[in-house]
Amino acid sequence: MTKAAHYPGKPSPAPARQGSPVARGQLPCWSAPALGLWLLAGVAGCGGGGHEQLRASAAPAPWAVVSPADPAAANAVLMRAISLVGTPYVYGGNTPAGGFDCSGLVNYVYRDMLELNLPRTSAALAGFQGPKISPRQLTAADLVFFGRDGSVSHVGIYVGEGRFVHAPSSGGTVRLDHLDGPYWRDHYSGARRVLN
Repeated sequence: MTKAAHYPGKPSPAPARQGSPVARGQLPCWSAPALGLWLLAGVAGCGGGGHEQLRASAAPAPWAVVSPADPAAANAVLMRAISLVGTPYVYGGNTPAGGFDCSGLVNYVYRDMLELNLPRTSAALAGFQGPKISPRQLTAADLVFFGRDGSVSHVGIYVGEGRFVHAPSSGGTVRLDHLDGPYWRDHYSGARRVLN
């Protein structure tokens, strides 16, 4: 499946990390508001202007701050996912060196940081665990799903403030997007909470 690139350019992939920093206790624990502010300030310029599809007619609605059940694990997932922004999209890819597709990214992050093996496809991930979550009740490290007509075809990792990390399409790279973007808002099909 080939789609138009969302990001022009040739970003370099992020290096692979060894072991589980959560198990080694090497990650800082950020509060959800502090992490959200960092994300907004730190990645606002990623990829140049115009790549995000935000509503032009109104500012996005405020997002609830829902604390994760395991803040250290959620923080580890977020930091690793964000570190992979810019890694090329490769269909079937599941490593930083080889690139990622959407479910390969999710699998890699959870396996690398928490030693948790998840189902490999976006559809299997959608049925993995827990009840569906409304968009305004998402918390860090929830999985967000997109599709149409009842089928799931895409997955990303929610990072807070309405944003998620994902590997969107052939020719593109891992990036941050906003759930209020027209395409994502129109194709949102639900979310699952992996960390309980």
